Amino acid sequence: MQDLAALFTLGNMQFLLRGALMTLLLTLIGCSVGLIAGFLLAYARGSRGMALAPLRWAVIAFVEVFRRIPFLVTLFLVLYAAQLFIPRAPLFWVAVTSICLLSSAYMAEIVRAGMESVPRAQIEAAEVMNLPRWRITAMIVMPQAWKVILPSAVSYMVMFVKDTALASQAGVFELMFAGKALANRGLDPFLVFATVLFAYFIISWPLALLGQTLEQRLARRPTRKDIR
Repeated sequence: MQDLAALFTLGNMQFLLRGALMTLLLTLIGCSVGLIAGFLLAYARGSRGMALAPLRWAVIAFVEVFRRIPFLVTLFLVLYAAQLFIPRAPLFWVAVTSICLLSSAYMAEIVRAGMESVPRAQIEAAEVMNLPRWRITAMIVMPQAWKVILPSAVSYMVMFVKDTALASQAGVFELMFAGKALANRGLDPFLVFATVLFAYFIISWPLALLGQTLEQRLARRPTRKDIR
């Protein structure tokens, strides 16, 4: 009971709450930027013509490399690059940049899968009407692709919530860092990290439910093909 009383003080709970908010902020910024960058990467990967072949291969290389690199390796690469070129770069933005790199690679594949789920006949019909590619993407492809993109994107957000725990290895203040700091103050490590575990669950569980709800609701929405 004394260990519980020592841990669950107002100051300690506020400290953990700050860490949890930083974890959420890291995830939201990193995944939001990653989704936008992922769309641009997927659009570039789908470009046609020999002149754009170098761009396509560069995008493919970026996506394949960063989808296969562990987050911790990416984090330290960005950290040491920042120390080399921007010595006073805030650690928070080092972590955000690392998440952006990985999330953009994953989101690029999610967006590409969503775009490829649209029946090819609809795209060909739009091309026959001489619609520019950007209008085909905006008016025909993306409205239907979202039903594939959104549930998967939310599911990957859950993965990145958990990955942010590794940011503490580089000295980034977030939930795991806060837990380590409390344990180092002499508080019971088991109780501290059990509380941290519960906090990660509280953050991740609603996101997982959101992904499932989106998947179910979007699956019930009629597509252009269903209406016909």
